[in-house]
Amino acid sequence: MDRKQHIAIFTTASLPWMTGTAVNPLFRAAYLSKDGERNITLVIPWLSSNDQGLVYPSNIMFRSPSEQEMYVRQWLEERTGFKFAFSIRFYPGKFSRDKRSILPVGDIVELISDEEADVAVLEEPEHLTWYHHGKRWKTKFRLVIGVIHTNYLEYVKREKNGRLQAFLLKHVNSWVVGIYCHKVIRLSGATQDYPNSIICNVHGVNPKFLEIGQKKMEQQQNEDKAFSKGAYYIGKMIWSKGYKELLKLLGDHQEELTGFEIDLYGNGEDSDQVRKAAEKLALAIRVNPGRDHADPLFHDYKVFLNPSTTDVVCTTTAEALAMGKLVVCANHISNDFFKQFPNCRTYDDGEGFVDATKRALSEEPAQMTDDLSYALSWEAATERFLKAAQLDQASTTKLSRTASDNFMSTSLNLKRRWEDASAYVHYVASGYEMSRRAFGAIPGSLQPDEELCKDLGMPTPPGKRGSRS
Repeated sequence: MDRKQHIAIFTTASLPWMTGTAVNPLFRAAYLSKDGERNITLVIPWLSSNDQGLVYPSNIMFRSPSEQEMYVRQWLEERTGFKFAFSIRFYPGKFSRDKRSILPVGDIVELISDEEADVAVLEEPEHLTWYHHGKRWKTKFRLVIGVIHTNYLEYVKREKNGRLQAFLLKHVNSWVVGIYCHKVIRLSGATQDYPNSIICNVHGVNPKFLEIGQKKMEQQQNEDKAFSKGAYYIGKMIWSKGYKELLKLLGDHQEELTGFEIDLYGNGEDSDQVRKAAEKLALAIRVNPGRDHADPLFHDYKVFLNPSTTDVVCTTTAEALAMGKLVVCANHISNDFFKQFPNCRTYDDGEGFVDATKRALSEEPAQMTDDLSYALSWEAATERFLKAAQLDQASTTKLSRTASDNFMSTSLNLKRRWEDASAYVHYVASGYEMSRRAFGAIPGSLQPDEELCKDLGMPTPPGKRGSRS
């Protein structure tokens, strides 16, 4: 009997932080384990108490990894209605304020034993490998798949000296992803290109949203008023998440949008600035704290406005479509997946935005077909993932070369030697505090500190390994 395939999914965030890299890898782990044909391990970051206070909302704090695991599993069960047989492990992490991200500390590859090491999925591989210092992923695992979630180049371009930073980051990303990943899945063409990559949306939506959409469709079929509210937008309240574009569009076209109202929902570092900017406009723009998108508060909204172009595939847009709403979004490569849905309305400029918004507010959403509803589900997303990663084939497939001729053999050997040398350079550079900090690593992040070791039951590293210079 063949041994079960083991897939370890490493990601850069965890609930209760409601971000894409916390939610989507969790659902991926759940649905990959659903049929029982594979052993799945989800590897997520554990934060110290101070960092938890900076990241997690509503003063949610965990005293132990087991307490957080219980929270994560309960959240998942409430949204799916059943339990999943996958394991959860924690790696030590630190929150970087300037990057607004959690970064791994120490060699997280070692969390998976050599006996278990088969397939690794790196959700945000560039993020997980920028400062990786330890065993090489490709050496540890038979197959390493990177899933590109974030358009980091677009975010960096908005900062000071953004063009130069984006140029440098593009090459660093290509370098580390090439060193550590065999295959790369880009959720959309909005991300930078990588060698050995394929574009495929391997995300689905929480099944609760499809249930909401089904109820709304039944109301429409019974000729009941399914949607009693107008327009809204929900997203992390930072300028780069579409708020800047939205308020500019509304401000530039206030006269054409007389009487227009919209509710904004979100938490984030720019909340106060967003609120002040909204108050300057003549339109009725209400700014509210963030809430779970599945909250009944959102069920009766008819139109979801999302002008963001920094997302790779926007989760909230997919959720809105699943709930049967009309969506107005930019005609941008990040929204290509959504253009197959009749309820998705795209625009190219300000005039197009006004026209699409007015029409959406005056019309009723089309009812979702079974095929389109399935396309949004995690069952369909899991099928797309297995096919894109070629994991639907025999697990015994070898990644080693087959020397069909001397030329091919020589070419592959040269490529492998170059890659090995490049990986060694990264290993050396990532092992010194001075070089790590020069490239933006958190000080002292080469090894976990005493608090993280205690929380995770790890031995405290002797001396100050995190400050080698």
